[in-house]
Amino acid sequence: MIDKLVEKIQKTNAPIVVGLDPMMDYIPEHIQKNAFEEYGETLEGAAEAIWQFNKEIVDHTCDLIPAVKPQIAMYEQFGIPGLQAFQKTVDYCRKKDLIVIGDVKRGDIGSTSAAYAAGHIGTVTVGSKAYHPFGEDFITVNPYLGTDGVKPFADVCKREKKGLFILVKTSNPSSGEFQDRIIDGRPLYEWVGEKVAQWGADCMGKSYSYIGAVVGATYPEMGKILRKIMPKSFILVPGYGAQGGKGADLVHFFNKDGLGAIVNSSRGIIAAYKQEQYAKFGAGHFGEASRAAVEAMKADIGQALCAAE
Repeated sequence: MIDKLVEKIQKTNAPIVVGLDPMMDYIPEHIQKNAFEEYGETLEGAAEAIWQFNKEIVDHTCDLIPAVKPQIAMYEQFGIPGLQAFQKTVDYCRKKDLIVIGDVKRGDIGSTSAAYAAGHIGTVTVGSKAYHPFGEDFITVNPYLGTDGVKPFADVCKREKKGLFILVKTSNPSSGEFQDRIIDGRPLYEWVGEKVAQWGADCMGKSYSYIGAVVGATYPEMGKILRKIMPKSFILVPGYGAQGGKGADLVHFFNKDGLGAIVNSSRGIIAAYKQEQYAKFGAGHFGEASRAAVEAMKADIGQALCAAE
């Protein structure tokens, strides 16, 4: 799957992933109104609003981007109907030939990690039949439990040709409470980056590993160091746009081949119609606003990479 991701990035010339993280206050009133008229102000109504919102954004951006990243928590909060909306979103994006990165941040003891891996990127057997329950192409993984918690995911990656993005240095302000701690003379995130490179060496595609890393755009100098530590690992870079990251901050996340990173923007794209520069589209054309935001992001990153050459 990493090879397909690379090919799609090269085809679109857009190392961009759209984060499908729909909060209800991002969803225009007319979408909510239609959903509530059909299902009432219920969990089912909220899930329908989310699904219709996602569908329109995907329809307006799918030709510009290689991948999407639905954050499962935004769906789980609405219970089983929310998870059904998550599944519909994953299935629809795959029909549009988009790479789907399930932002699930799983990680537990071995047997539990094996179950998470089977459910999201692997298969489960029911009687004589095998199923791919959620069917994402990549998922995010928390490495806090060490190799025991990561190996079951890596095993599924090798078997299914799927991928992982392992949390190394996250974009949130308090990440340094643990991740920046000095252990044997080096910050913890460097030690985690080394393990990601080791795990990934056994799961190689043509040029990059199936096992990548999450490194926040809000820490560009740390990204520069981690790029050297993990030369064959693709880096998923959150924190662009709404969290403060800009194209100029991102150049060190990429390798000299112009590859090696994919940058996520969530509310900066899906709620673009709420921003001043896209207000002209209005809530009735929120999908068009999202498309314009993707085009602006693509230009920003492209200009930064060209300037760095």
